[in-house]
Amino acid sequence: MLEQNDQPSAGKSRAVQLKAFGGPEVLDIHEIPAPQAGPGQVRVRVTAAGLNPMDWIMTADADTAARFGLSLPAGFGTDYAGVVDQVGDGVTGFAPGDRVFGGALSRAVADFVVVDPTGGVAADEAHHTPDQVDDRTAATLTIAGRTASAALAVLALGPDDTGLIGGAAGGVGVFAVQLARIAGARVIGTGSAASSDFLRDLGAEPVVYGDGLADRVRALAPGGVTAALDLHGTETVHTARELGVPDDRICTIAAQVDGVSAANGANAAPGALEEIARLVASGQLQVPIAESFPVEQIRRAAELQAGRHVHGKIVIDL
Repeated sequence: MLEQNDQPSAGKSRAVQLKAFGGPEVLDIHEIPAPQAGPGQVRVRVTAAGLNPMDWIMTADADTAARFGLSLPAGFGTDYAGVVDQVGDGVTGFAPGDRVFGGALSRAVADFVVVDPTGGVAADEAHHTPDQVDDRTAATLTIAGRTASAALAVLALGPDDTGLIGGAAGGVGVFAVQLARIAGARVIGTGSAASSDFLRDLGAEPVVYGDGLADRVRALAPGGVTAALDLHGTETVHTARELGVPDDRICTIAAQVDGVSAANGANAAPGALEEIARLVASGQLQVPIAESFPVEQIRRAAELQAGRHVHGKIVIDL
């Protein structure tokens, strides 16, 4: 029997949808029938949705969208946080009123999402939000946190390591830097000159990317670099190789390089996301929110995200 809270169930839901694939200019808010929780599912009243580069990358064109199983009309955004307001038959461990966060592939920027709370992957999942974590922060954790965790598991950083993290000021970088520091590693993070103070606050030693990067890293770490994580392209990979880092201690997330491991959130260990939430709740890991936007400004928010110069995370309020 379907359980729901005492408030009337909304028959309609605002949802950001695309009628054609493309950039931020194709994002519009539509009123659609509110989804209903079926057996094994919960419905979440979304309060915040975090944006990631993958959101606009996978809806930019039909071929890319098809690889993610998306067709028109398509939704937008994957990371969400909110409150359970319907529980379908067979669901245990969740009740109306529970605060949750997780992933709903390309449909998170909406008033309501329906997910399988046992899904365990960012496309379809729910986790209890710790009391100490606000919804805006919880809405940033799923994609970026899982991706950083998976990449760092490849590198197995420890107190004897000096790690080079490329693109360290971005959405995944803020998690990767701090998780590496929690593991005891020294971290050198690449970014623009304007990101230096931001990176220091995260615990990284900043270095400006671009020509001459290897020389600048040598000056910072004359004893050498032992591992590298490239969060943007391949510059950090090539620099790490120039510095003598073996391929088995180099990892990428946004490019494929022969001989180098590539990681994504789907590779994260079971429980990785809950551990990140615990670290946030305990104050050991901070999530900088670069800016938040009301859902009515979704195009502006997506344009900012697509510019790839954001320090931290962008969140949509619903």
